[in-house]
Amino acid sequence: MSTKLLLCDCAASQSVDADGLEAATGLACSRLHSALCTDEIGAAAKAIEDGEAIVCCAQEARTFEDLAVELGADSPACIDLRDRAGWSDDPRSKHPKMAALLAEASLPVPSEKTRDVVSEGVCLIIGAAEVAVPAAERLARTLGVTVLLTDDVDPPESRTFDAIRGRIVQATGALGGFDLRIDALQQVNPAGRGALRWTAPRDGGRTACDIILDLSGGTPMFPAPQKREGYLRADPGSLPAVADAVFEAAQLIGTFEKPLYVALDTHLCAHSRAGQSGCSKCLDLCPTGAIVPDGDHVSVDPMICAGCGACAAVCPSGAISYDAPPPDMTFRRIQTLASAYLRAGGSTPRLLVHDADHGAEMIRLAARHGAGLPADVIPLEVPALSGFGNAEILAALASGFGAVSILLAPRTERDALDLEIPLARAMAGEAPIEMLEPAEPDALCDALYGAAPEKGVAEPVLPMGSRRQVARLSAKALNPEGATLPLPDAAPYGAVHVDTEACTLCLSCVSLCPSGALMDNADQPQLRFQEDACLQCGICANICPENAITLEPRMTLADSALSQVVLHEEEPFACIECGTLFGSKSTIQRITEKLAGKHSMFTTSEAARTIQMCEDCRINAQFNSADNPFAAGDRPRVRTTEDYLNGRKDH
Repeated sequence: MSTKLLLCDCAASQSVDADGLEAATGLACSRLHSALCTDEIGAAAKAIEDGEAIVCCAQEARTFEDLAVELGADSPACIDLRDRAGWSDDPRSKHPKMAALLAEASLPVPSEKTRDVVSEGVCLIIGAAEVAVPAAERLARTLGVTVLLTDDVDPPESRTFDAIRGRIVQATGALGGFDLRIDALQQVNPAGRGALRWTAPRDGGRTACDIILDLSGGTPMFPAPQKREGYLRADPGSLPAVADAVFEAAQLIGTFEKPLYVALDTHLCAHSRAGQSGCSKCLDLCPTGAIVPDGDHVSVDPMICAGCGACAAVCPSGAISYDAPPPDMTFRRIQTLASAYLRAGGSTPRLLVHDADHGAEMIRLAARHGAGLPADVIPLEVPALSGFGNAEILAALASGFGAVSILLAPRTERDALDLEIPLARAMAGEAPIEMLEPAEPDALCDALYGAAPEKGVAEPVLPMGSRRQVARLSAKALNPEGATLPLPDAAPYGAVHVDTEACTLCLSCVSLCPSGALMDNADQPQLRFQEDACLQCGICANICPENAITLEPRMTLADSALSQVVLHEEEPFACIECGTLFGSKSTIQRITEKLAGKHSMFTTSEAARTIQMCEDCRINAQFNSADNPFAAGDRPRVRTTEDYLNGRKDH
């Protein structure tokens, strides 16, 4: 059954070209309705009952979903064309933008990866008795409650919940798996007559729970507390805030699906090698503490990760990648929007990147009460603004967009964007890239109704490959002259420079390079480098014993960056006995100068000559020498207990 678009001009408040959309999308379109959610809902019911209907209205999605339930049919897909395109004061045609939005909405959506989280309703409430005890009494009806009192009071009389006192010194975990260590722990002693008493305090107490309700009003127990699932905080002085937190805690029992936001390939991670530190960008930016060092690489706790995407945006190697959705899906969405807009007759679109909450609401309010979005501004909703890095921005510009604007939300983590946007600007030529922080919808409209870019890239490209590959491909399209672009400090692209006077070709850098950008030559003493593979992680500079290596952040667009170049080479040393080439001449000469006649093993001229021999000749020389270590005879037999007993006179 073919898919059908149900079109509505919302009481003639927008212009919709049904024939044009049908030609642009290849989908059958209904006649243009004016009140599909009210007077003409019968037409919607028939289309939904027939199946494969797409309703071009997102505002009344709940109405159409309820209608589908009544009809026993599948809920239809609902696409917002009105707020994002139709309602606009821009006199230009909205048809290219509508065609682009429909093309992007038709892409297959990858399934979400999740993990089941089980909460059995074990709740720890922390706070003063006057606030924590009433909350415990309410929650004890649905949850297994323990209240940790922070003030010096007698134990509560109620035994419907447990009560303790103490000082939390460590807390880890998330919903369904919190683990806490408590010092000065005191429990209720229920024995005896009269008021209940506390037991003597003791350190090292451990407890586990599924939910933490923090009513202490003090410092949060976790970084980015609003992102830690299962950890609820409320101002103890605000009764509405406490009531909301208690209500939310009561809902956190059962089995929940936790999205798995990022994928980690430890083999690509350039965090460290052999104890030498390298890249730490994800560790520096993670707001929740979900990323920790784990040997030569890092590890990500998926239960703590809140999916901000900052780590994936700044990861130079792609070891961490955003997986909800994966990068290739984001590239496909960007390219589809640009190509569909241009095919439908549009010219030089602009991309507006926004989140699903604040940004989408700002666009809806601007459309209903303000000027709406310009006809050439195409909105792209992404799950994580911080994950929209230099590769995604460059891909948008190289796909045909003339400008990229990122609409920030009040809670957007800006650390990654503050690194990625200057990097993208350095690689994008003159294309406008900006972050928008409008205080109100009218301010958003004012920012977008400015001068549009004159033109986009001459020949749009198809962004395919890894994020690094897409960034390079896009930079080449945006800079056709093939220049070498200087980049900001800490950029993940660049070159390695070697001080040939200081380098001894020890090749420590080669053995530890995590990306294989530095290489040796099996046939002669040579240090080789491939710029395209360099992550600028700094491990080579840190490990170099001669401090001969420096890094230069840059992007070389010429094909030479894909080839190996020789950074340093020397004449190999020939064995003085057989002529076999080994090592470098300068290294062997330097070792000879330092050891010959100065070290106890090389006091004689014959011993010093072995320094200048290959490994085979060195063994032959030692074997034939007067003090041949191999002429010592057989090893003595190991003395055993039996030998000892046999030698005793009293045995």
